[in-house]
Amino acid sequence: MATQTALLKVMSDAARKAARGLNRDFGELTELQVSKKSAADFVSAADIKAEQTLFEALTAARPGYGFLGEERGMVEGTDKTHTWIVDPLDGTTNFLHAIPHFAINIALQREGAIVAAVTYNPVTNELFWAEKGKGCFLNDHRLRVAARKR
Repeated sequence: MATQTALLKVMSDAARKAARGLNRDFGELTELQVSKKSAADFVSAADIKAEQTLFEALTAARPGYGFLGEERGMVEGTDKTHTWIVDPLDGTTNFLHAIPHFAINIALQREGAIVAAVTYNPVTNELFWAEKGKGCFLNDHRLRVAARKR
């Protein structure tokens, strides 16, 4: 069983927190009655809410880090060496059509290099996570490249 570092725990917790709202909105999609607002507007609102949740959670955990979000763009931090990179709803078309294959993506860039990343599908509860030099995991199981030569 793998144990996440403090950094990956912050990222995973933020993804799960944002997932609560996306799961709620995903459940409403089948019942969504589109009148003045289109279904795309509904999804955009879900995307913006998820990014706001991620922004608040990540900046609370690491206050000086910058934040690059799909919706809000770049928010400079006091620590110029660290930047969160976030896509709060990757797979918008699937989300819009109630297909349960979408994810929340969070990466941390340190001095220009990605050093940790989390991808979380809230419907399937699959959490992919990796940290530079420590390997890649799906939930608590290590992922490995096959030893085959061909």
